[in-house]
Amino acid sequence: MASSVEERQYAYAQRALIALGDELKNRDVPVAFVVAEDGRPCLEVADVNSRVRRVFVHAGFCWFYWGDQGDERVTCLRLAAAVERIAQAAQDGWHDGEQGELCFNLHQIAEAYRL
Repeated sequence: MASSVEERQYAYAQRALIALGDELKNRDVPVAFVVAEDGRPCLEVADVNSRVRRVFVHAGFCWFYWGDQGDERVTCLRLAAAVERIAQAAQDGWHDGEQGELCFNLHQIAEAYRL
């Protein structure tokens, strides 16, 4: 059962990233669809300085994300807005430093809401 959920999430991420990539290409943003070393689909997007960031999909939250900062994610549910945000971020230049990885400790979140 987990396999079919993972397969559906992978297919969702792949479709969302391909649609995003097509729209970014239409805006002349350099982009390539790749599969990361860990098997996740992603887009490699170059900024104005030719620095590359990988854009991933977080299926659970329906986000495109390219780092771990609050301004490095946008909803997948509004493609036009996501294209605008990512294109603008690439035009402005990615944040300096290594790309952060978005991760959540679900146990810690559950504990925070425990009654």
